[in-house]
Amino acid sequence: MASLQRIRNHGALLIAIVGLAMLAFILGDFLNSGSSFFNRSRENVGVIEGQKIHYTEYEAAKEQLTEVYKIESGRSDFDEEVYTQIRNQVWNMMMMDYTLRAQAKEIGMDITADELSELCIGDNVHQIIRSRRTFQDENGQFSRDAVVNLLQAINQESDDAEMNANLKQAKTYWMYWEKAVRISYMQEKYTSLLQHLFKANSLDAEFAFNNRQNGVSAEYVSQPFYAVADSLVKVSESDIKKLYKQHKAEYKQTPNRSIEYVAFDIKPSEADFKAAETLMNNLQEEFRTTEDVSLTVNTNSDIMYDGRDYSEETVPAQFKEFAFRKGAKAGDCTDILFENDTYAMARIMQAGYSLPDSVELKAIVEDGEDQELGWFKAADLPKNIAEPAFAGKRGGRFTVAQGMGEQTYEIMEIGKPTPKVKLAILAREVTPSSKTYSAIYNQAKQFIVANPNAEALEAAAQEQGLAVVPQYNLTETTDKVGQLKASRPIVRWAFEAKEGQVSDVFECGQQFIVAAVTEVNDGEYRPLEAVRAELTYEATNNAKAEYIKKQLKGVETLEAAAEVLGQRVQNVERVTLNDSRFGNAGMEPAVIGKVLALDENEVSEPIQGKTGVFMVKKGAINNAPEAPFNADSEKAQLASRYSYLPYQAIQIIEDKADVVDNRANFQ
Repeated sequence: MASLQRIRNHGALLIAIVGLAMLAFILGDFLNSGSSFFNRSRENVGVIEGQKIHYTEYEAAKEQLTEVYKIESGRSDFDEEVYTQIRNQVWNMMMMDYTLRAQAKEIGMDITADELSELCIGDNVHQIIRSRRTFQDENGQFSRDAVVNLLQAINQESDDAEMNANLKQAKTYWMYWEKAVRISYMQEKYTSLLQHLFKANSLDAEFAFNNRQNGVSAEYVSQPFYAVADSLVKVSESDIKKLYKQHKAEYKQTPNRSIEYVAFDIKPSEADFKAAETLMNNLQEEFRTTEDVSLTVNTNSDIMYDGRDYSEETVPAQFKEFAFRKGAKAGDCTDILFENDTYAMARIMQAGYSLPDSVELKAIVEDGEDQELGWFKAADLPKNIAEPAFAGKRGGRFTVAQGMGEQTYEIMEIGKPTPKVKLAILAREVTPSSKTYSAIYNQAKQFIVANPNAEALEAAAQEQGLAVVPQYNLTETTDKVGQLKASRPIVRWAFEAKEGQVSDVFECGQQFIVAAVTEVNDGEYRPLEAVRAELTYEATNNAKAEYIKKQLKGVETLEAAAEVLGQRVQNVERVTLNDSRFGNAGMEPAVIGKVLALDENEVSEPIQGKTGVFMVKKGAINNAPEAPFNADSEKAQLASRYSYLPYQAIQIIEDKADVVDNRANFQ
């Protein structure tokens, strides 16, 4: 009973506790059930004009462009710089696509399926397609048949897994360029539409002609700001703050960081050079005499021996004269050469023969239409296809194993034979050993321990003769720091670190980097201190302008002004409304405007210009020699002057687009 009474006495508290427990349970269940909603939000790489870019869309676009790079370059071993380029290109393409779509939707503009077909395979194929090497013949001319053949091929299926993989890659390649054509043509249509808005009419033409023809002479006296000592004027803090407020819109920024870093080069030591030289000396006799050259080379060399045929264009430059000299024969061998931190020697395996540089192939398809594949160099083909292709004759056929089956090819055409040579190259680049690598890494580590903040880092670097390299305005999406390779991790660290903090060691290519954050800017606008120098300069010039104007108070003639300022009266032969420069004074639009607004022989009040203070006197009319007015010619000149505006409009559309960029979370 006592227990029951205690429960009654604390009933309100228990109800509250149970209520909170139930609320926690309900919220937990809601959050768990709604986790997919929150996760979807976190998985958005960005939002462009209301269009959410999901991570999977972004990744698919990157993979697509990566495949295009592989096909176009014939490579698959890309470094971080190329992948950075791919990421940026994908984002830029999405920006252009979605911003243009939004604009096109508002005005009812679109690209029809027929238009796109005409641009891709019609009579007026777009330059993007025409310029692809894949669709060009051996003479570099666009081949519409090559496009048609590709489109027919990618819509087929094969029982061979490898062939299907190749067809999938080809389809990916085509889909990318088809999309690129659509976006490019959308931009062309939009800019063409804008160009009709920026046309000159007859009144514009006459106005431009008159502005160029009608002019006046002028005289002036000026006092440059630099001629007034800074000590003669005072600039207050309120002056600077007032200017900051006036210019604040110009200082809008995205969150950014400034850092400085010290680099420790990862270079081979003397011991590393000696070890490589010793190894080459020990191998050279074996390399000269062995019957199994491929074993010796492929076991010890940085350049594998695969029996490739070198031409004068493809052979390493240091061996060109040796390999293609008169009388060169199999078995000839060079001495050990040292160049670009590499010890190397070459041995001729075969010489005195010629082979074509390229072949045109056709794939033979049983129970189907044969596929013309185009022209290939040996390096563009797998070895098992290249060897019979380049050893065969025009019209000959050969069959190779592919996947679970076989594929037959026909040699349609053979390029002109050129001299070739087979070389075995024994090369050893001198690289830092693990011992050298560790020693340099430890040096960088010790530098961090001894210098735990930015101020200490700067002082120690100066003492040790190390360069301190500043980098400003790093944003969350900055791909790399300056020219440092693989330096994206430094950017990520900078946005997690505090001002003055020193980093751990970063490995960037052949350098160890130690960085320090020198400035953190997370505000919407650049802070006053960041722009104080330029504001102080402007405020000082404003103060100097007032100082000069006071000197000229009551002065009514140019001669008197010249005497007061210690300057001379200068002449401008002709001033027109089209001018941007005022005589020898440079860009002074306010002075030009004032001259043209005066009456003849009228003297102006002191005018503050860009470089100093001016007093001007308008002279007599000084028109250009009479020339016939040609409306068509004037309109053409104006059209040329306006031609950049549509493209600038596209850039403005992208700059002003409603964009949320979360890429930093996925890089």
